[in-house]
Amino acid sequence: MQRLYPTKACVVLGAWLLSAAAVCSATEVPAPPVAPIHEVIETLHGVTLTDPYRYLENLRAPDVQEWFKGQGAYARATLDRIAGRDAMEKRITELTSASGDAITRITRMPGDRIYYLKRAKGERQFKLAMRVGTRGAEHILMDPEVEAKRTGVPHAINYYRPSWDGKYVAYGVSAGGSEDASLHILDVESGHDIAAVFERVHQPDVNWLPDSRSLAFNQLKVPTPGEPESEAYMDSRVMLHTVGEAADKAVAVFGPTVTRNLGLGRLDVGSLLFVPGSPWVIARTTDTTLPEGFLFLGRVADLGKPTMAWTKISGYEDKITNLALRGNDLFFMTHANAPRKHVMRLDLRKPELKFAVEAAASPATGVMEDFALTRDSLVTAVRHGTDIVLRRYAKGKPQGMDVPMPFQGAAYLSDEPAHAYGDVMYTLSGWTQMPLTYVLRGELSVNSGLRVNPELPNLPELEVRNVEVSSYDGAQVPMTLLYRRGLKLDGSNPTLLNAYGAYGFSQTAGFSAARVAWFEKGGVLVLANVRGSGVNGDPWYRAGQKATKPNTWKDGVACAQYLIAQGYATPKTLAVMGTSAGGIFVGRAVTTAPELFAAAVFDVGVMDAVRAEDSANGATNISEFGTAKDSQEFKALLEMSTYHHIKDGTAYPAVLLVQGMNDPRVDAWHAGKAAARLQAATTSGKPILLRLDMQAGHGMGSTATQRNAMTADIYSFLLWQMGKTALKE
Repeated sequence: MQRLYPTKACVVLGAWLLSAAAVCSATEVPAPPVAPIHEVIETLHGVTLTDPYRYLENLRAPDVQEWFKGQGAYARATLDRIAGRDAMEKRITELTSASGDAITRITRMPGDRIYYLKRAKGERQFKLAMRVGTRGAEHILMDPEVEAKRTGVPHAINYYRPSWDGKYVAYGVSAGGSEDASLHILDVESGHDIAAVFERVHQPDVNWLPDSRSLAFNQLKVPTPGEPESEAYMDSRVMLHTVGEAADKAVAVFGPTVTRNLGLGRLDVGSLLFVPGSPWVIARTTDTTLPEGFLFLGRVADLGKPTMAWTKISGYEDKITNLALRGNDLFFMTHANAPRKHVMRLDLRKPELKFAVEAAASPATGVMEDFALTRDSLVTAVRHGTDIVLRRYAKGKPQGMDVPMPFQGAAYLSDEPAHAYGDVMYTLSGWTQMPLTYVLRGELSVNSGLRVNPELPNLPELEVRNVEVSSYDGAQVPMTLLYRRGLKLDGSNPTLLNAYGAYGFSQTAGFSAARVAWFEKGGVLVLANVRGSGVNGDPWYRAGQKATKPNTWKDGVACAQYLIAQGYATPKTLAVMGTSAGGIFVGRAVTTAPELFAAAVFDVGVMDAVRAEDSANGATNISEFGTAKDSQEFKALLEMSTYHHIKDGTAYPAVLLVQGMNDPRVDAWHAGKAAARLQAATTSGKPILLRLDMQAGHGMGSTATQRNAMTADIYSFLLWQMGKTALKE
């Protein structure tokens, strides 16, 4: 599959073939189509709302498709006219290719079998690989590019889980960035899939029973024609399948329509946890967005039988976020009465939380992010700002000890579900250091050799500066600035402020080769941990959620004002960006203080928070943002909804809306409605571009080619709007 948006050829938008005259002229760019106004007026909780572009939510309507097509064509033609845009993509491709093989999602299983996803240097997509021992020969088990070449549509591996004995690997694969994964089972010895394939298996929690012959997975229900999109994740079921049996022989063993006596809600999405050597199975539920939910206990031997009995261990109020099973012990991380989190151990022979004992105490500083079990100890990952370090805990010693790290950065523990080793694997990456994977033996970190990082020539020497910015109410917002050493603070630097601020996810140290292209242009990259992130624990997260959500973008405005006051940028050289839920951050920062920014990037962003819950994925996010059915939460949603705060006659900055048309998380109509409203309202004369990729979704599954092209478009657009380049004649 060629990358979707060639820079020197006519553009093909999926099945929408645009004429050469409409797209390829370097001197004549047609204006974007104007969206007609068809007002929908409704009153919610005493508030009258006018929605001029609600019809754009019907993405299947021919006139809506035509409008999106025209918008995408205009954006593509305009972006291709930016001087230096092609050179930018070429440079980003050089940098990302030169940085070597990309390796992610490492899983170590018994027998020293190591599995991972690998995108080799210069390749487009990640493949599933395996080796025995870190120095063993590599074997490619599954290559999604085979199907991509056959169909002409990009395919991606969404998740995988090897059986305990290594004979099988269950994996999910989806097309076009849709994340609509089907579950396959690979017979490792033959190299071929087993016949049974299961559609609508989106969740990665696919787990093998201890016998390695049966597995459990969550499957969405078959959609009913005409049902609302918000039904998509309701009433899912955990299925039990035995390898070798037909797909229709799988048995439903858990879920709101299966285990009706457990008090599950329709959105309680279940998964089952097993481990060799344990007689227990743990059933866990989440709403797919927040980790908290129910935990139930049962016996593996009874699973699928009429005699199966479940014992409730915990509910949402117990705030359990991570768990691991070893023998008779359940280890779980919780922030109940522990805002920095800690790990507890519960003997399942007495399955009441009051009997749990502390295995890893809350850190004195920082916030616990994750943990992993070895055969006889426990290791936690603790966040300190953008860095993540490791601590090791011996049995009965919950205070633990810091582990010396090879260099400053963020450490991510590898998945080792069998807890079969005395050591653990982890990957460490820094702002200026490429990732390396280590084996932690006691307090000694040994380079595994799994990654071989080449030297990147002629890289600019970077300064990394951590500051705290006073927000409107005095809260101190952590912010990290990256720029070339020796930068002059004269306001002329192209500066990009990026934040997320939702779900407790935090900006974290990590190397990106593509960012080098920005630094080479004199760019400053700023990452802010605004409220809604988890950088300072649960209270910081809750201070940017629902009714407190305005703190998220008000923190961002304060960060922008700091950057201008300190001479990093001016309103002519400052841009702001947010992705997904970060669309609330960027959209409301722009609509609150448009005068601060030259440009903004709305990347697959939530733009109409009031209407979001009516979409397929919207219902799963009610726990984070709220529901319009509740009067108080409706007020919070309206306040965080960018679409409803766009005002006519306002000089807005230039805006690039980036959207994949197969996005299952934030529907494309969010970007469409915001683009239409901004184009009608702005008086600045600056462009409002809706960049579309017909074979992409939320970013998961995008090929390296797609990512490089998107990054080149973003950087080029910003440099253009900051006066650092111009349109070609």
